[in-house]
Formats: sequence, C-alpha cells, structure tokens
Amino acid sequence: MSLSPPAAAALPATVEKSAPVRALAGWVLVDWALQPYYTLVLTFLFAPYFTSTVVDDPVRGQALWGYAAAVAGVLIAVGSPLLGALADGGGRRKPWVALFASILAAGLGTLWWAEPGAETATVLLVLAAFVAATMAAEFATVFTNAIMPTLVPPSRLGRLSGIGWATGYVGGLVSIAVVAGLLVTNPATGRTLLGLEPLLALDTAQREGDRLVGPFAAAWLLAFLIPFFLFVPDRRPTDVPLVRKPALTGLAETLRALPGQRDMLWFLIARALYTDGLSAIFVFGGIYGTAVFEWQSFERGVFGIVLITVGVAGAVLGGALDDRFGAKRVVMGALVLLMAGCLGILSVSSGHVLFTVPVDAKAPGSQPFSSPGELVFLAFACLVAIAAAPNQAASRTLLARLAPPERMTQFFGLFAFSGKVTAFLAPLSIAAVTAFSGSLRAGMAMILVFLLAGFVGMLPVREKRLARAGYGN
Repeated sequence: MSLSPPAAAALPATVEKSAPVRALAGWVLVDWALQPYYTLVLTFLFAPYFTSTVVDDPVRGQALWGYAAAVAGVLIAVGSPLLGALADGGGRRKPWVALFASILAAGLGTLWWAEPGAETATVLLVLAAFVAATMAAEFATVFTNAIMPTLVPPSRLGRLSGIGWATGYVGGLVSIAVVAGLLVTNPATGRTLLGLEPLLALDTAQREGDRLVGPFAAAWLLAFLIPFFLFVPDRRPTDVPLVRKPALTGLAETLRALPGQRDMLWFLIARALYTDGLSAIFVFGGIYGTAVFEWQSFERGVFGIVLITVGVAGAVLGGALDDRFGAKRVVMGALVLLMAGCLGILSVSSGHVLFTVPVDAKAPGSQPFSSPGELVFLAFACLVAIAAAPNQAASRTLLARLAPPERMTQFFGLFAFSGKVTAFLAPLSIAAVTAFSGSLRAGMAMILVFLLAGFVGMLPVREKRLARAGYGN
C-alpha cells in the first residue's frame, strides 16, 4: 500500500458533501473547549505562576516543569499510536473522547491545590496532575482529529481545520478575558484588567486567582464539549473486543511499511522536530517573559489577550492559504516566521533589545508594557502567534490528505506520536541547559534548533495535488 501516489492522482475520497452545520459546529467547538487548558494553564497563567511562586526559584521551577512536560511527552508518544489502532479496529471514537475529557477535567481540578511555596508532596501532586491532563488532552485530540475527514470533502479540509484553530483561539481569548477581566487582579491597584473589583472574593495572599484557572478550565471543557457529543456523527459500534489482535497487527504492519512511504515518513519526522520546538515556545514563552520583566498574572493576562487576538487572524488566513496553495507551503512559511519570532524574543533582556541595543529597564510598579523591552518582546511574540496556528492547522490537514481513510485514526495516532516521540527532548534540553548554565535565555535558545531541523525535514515532502484547489508540490 502506497501513501504517496503520483502527484496528479486524486485524493482518496472520504465524503462527497459536508455534514450538517450543527455537526461541523460541534466538531469546531472541540478546539474551543480544549483551548483554556493550553491558554490559561500551559502558556500564560498557571505555568508561570507555578515556576515563580509555587516553586520560589524560577530556574528550579522551569527545570521541574520541563521535566514533567518531558515525562508527559514520552507517555503520549507511547500511547497515541496504540490508541489509534484500537479505535480503527473497534468502531466508535466518541467514547474515547469522553474518557480522556474526564481525565483532563480531573487533572485540571487538582491544580487548585498549588499554593504558594507548596511543600514537596504538593508540588509532586500538581506536576502529576499536569502530566495526566497533558496526556488526556493529546489522546482526546487523536480521536477528534480522525473524525475531521468524515465531515467535509478533501477540498475543504484546510478551511475546516483553520476555522477549528481560529475558534479555539477565540475560546482562549474569551477564557483569558474572563479570568483577567473578572477574577485576577493587578497587585498595584487591586482591580481586574477591566478596572473592576474581582467577581469572587479570592485570597490574593494565597494566589487563589492563579489557582482557580485549573478548575475554571475544567468546567469550560465539560460545558463546551456537549455539542460534540450531541451532534457530531460517529461510526457505528462493532461487536469486536476493544483490544484485539487484528488492530494491533495492523499497527505493526503500518509501522513496518512506513520506511517505504517516503512522504508520510518525512512529514512525521519533520513534525516530530518542529512541533517539539513549537510546544516549547508555548510552555516556556510566558515563563521567559515573566522572568525577564517580573510579570504578574495581570501582565500575563494582557500578554495572552494580545497574542490570541493575533493568532485568530493567523488561523483564518492560514486555512484559506492551505486550500489554495497547499498545506506544505503553509507549514514551511510558518516555520520561517516562528524562527524569526523566537530569535527576536531571545534578543530581549531587561536592559537590551536585539541583543546589543540598550533600553530603559521596566520601572517597578509601572503600567503593563510601558517599557521599550516589553514592547519589542510583544512584537516578536505576535510574529510567533500569527504563525503558530497556520502551522498547526496545516499540519493536521496535510496528515489527513496523506493518510488512507480506512486507517485515519491510526495515522492520527502516529501524528500525535510524531508530535510527542521527541517531545521530551525540547523541554529536557531546555531544562538541562537552564540548570547547567543558570541562564533562562540559553535554555530557550534550544527551541531554534528544533524549528530549523523541522524545516529541513519538510523539504523532501511531496503533497498530493488537489485539482479543485489548484495547488501542487
């Protein structure tokens, strides 16, 4: 079986017409439901709070968070292909989504116990909850991604994937606006981003506003997954056992044949590298900004709102470019922007921009983003934000166009595997270099290595032509 037919060959048909609007909306809302985990917990609010306050040494906190992310990556890499094979052999996919959504919600709820200066046992509990939540989010996505090609014709996959990412970004924007606008206060004024008294009487000394983001993200997840379970069609259940030899044998056969599938193999290798770097930007970008400028939750909330707003535009634009010019070109163009943005971020310190240009340091108690260094940092971060969503959405559609429909979940399992098989390397490299050098900047520089390697790995990939969209290799 070849996964790379001649360039002029048509894509394997999955569906001839789009599913009902309510089904498309239910699938798109999965990204909306999951996004607060990535936005509030992984990137802008909880991770920086954990590294700077739960663990009172930012260098040690970044190292611990990096080690936990590495553990989660290894477990995801091992589990995703197996789960995909079992689902392709066992019929329905939505029960798997329900299982992992429940685990994700439980892990998020546990983050409430992350008190400032927590004891070692509590720190380990919080890290274990983070690992479980990360695994569950990725495992659920294996199954929701595999449903995508059954909802629209191949010529509309790019738009659907891009709209999903854009909707997720809007969900992240709304969730962070709610938290920053109604719950988390500016320590200097005691008021929220909107200038209001906090909606809940939270103990600022115990940082309950930061700790609440976990339970808030869990409630958001469970509420907005309801349309998915109500309206998105699933395959018919089968009478075969959940774990059965043919499913596992099929996975083994696919893995053995993969070295002969040139385009799929190169794509999975490249994605393993550039996704590792991109994930590290999400995990450590807010941590780096917090360490350089001593941001509190208020500043991180403003930072997140700006970046997500930019990301929405990038996701919508990327989806349209995907269907017109091809997913490979979108992925590679986005990688160039990501490398430029990452290098620019690393060029900023408390007293310099572009590595050597001196600027005034941020004054204690000043308004958010009132210093030149913060503004330059924000500009480069926006470059990353506008490229991140097209990179992710186009990667998803490229896999859907390369994979055979009858093994779609299995290949999305391999897709998740490719995103995590080396996922321990970037956080582990960042943690090790940070710990060895005592420099956050030196640790973060490892991200560029993974992005560049992924770009080089994408060069040999040949994308299938889609005559109606008018793009080629």
